[in-house]
Amino acid sequence: MKYFVTRGELTVEVELDGDVVLVDGRRLEARLERVPGTPEVRIVIDGVATTLAVDAYQGSDLRLIDRGAVRDLTVEDERTRHIRLLAGPGKVVDGHSVLKAPMPGLVLRILVAAGDPVTAGMPLLALEAMKMENELRATAPGVVGAVRVAAGDAVEKGQVLLELNAG
Repeated sequence: MKYFVTRGELTVEVELDGDVVLVDGRRLEARLERVPGTPEVRIVIDGVATTLAVDAYQGSDLRLIDRGAVRDLTVEDERTRHIRLLAGPGKVVDGHSVLKAPMPGLVLRILVAAGDPVTAGMPLLALEAMKMENELRATAPGVVGAVRVAAGDAVEKGQVLLELNAG
């Protein structure tokens, strides 16, 4: 399985195959173990162990504590990243942007309403496409200006799903 891990402006590609891990094409021996009864995980990479505390996670966002230092990460699987890139950030004009359907599908759930404040990465709606559920997220903070679809609506690629205004 392939994942994309982002910390700040840096994104690395991580591919998992049993105990073999490829990080940007470099092969590593790695193991991840949960520490029972704690929010900690023990990671052993090429024989070197470190323990991290999982402080919080929501969707693809993860906050780790590494020897007192806070590490905020975003972890996306290949499919989720592809869908996000297809959807794109939307066109921003005077602080106004739109979320468009990245592919034809069926709107399963609307998770926000007009007037709701949103943060970057916040889930906005769920879209079923190719028999898979895809959560579409805000790419920037703002306020929902208008929701242009309803649960149960069939949508076409490029159709405007909702509008966001600067917050």
